[in-house]
Amino acid sequence: MREISSQDVRVFVIWEPVLPTDFVAPSTAALARIPDVRAAQYWDRKRGLSHLLGEHNRSTVVWDYIAVYAPGTLWQDTPPRPIYSDHPVRDVISGAKDAVQRLLASGPKPAGCEK
Repeated sequence: MREISSQDVRVFVIWEPVLPTDFVAPSTAALARIPDVRAAQYWDRKRGLSHLLGEHNRSTVVWDYIAVYAPGTLWQDTPPRPIYSDHPVRDVISGAKDAVQRLLASGPKPAGCEK
């Protein structure tokens, strides 16, 4: 996020219990790993997002995953198809950054966004 200065970018970080140590919501120290004001962080205790993205059992938990969506993309009954998605996050962050930069360069902003 440090490399993308646009205020049109929003990031949603979803924390969920996956590992045996994930039995409570993330600590203040964990939340501080993502200090950018464009990021909103949520605790998904029941892994609702993972279930929406395809979790059916313990071996299909969706975590350590990144997805990039175009501005104005709406989630309805099922998650929309992302412009870019992959995992694990630390290995694919450059692909996500490239996808965001392509979206930012691709033209007009959606209604209601500041320039």
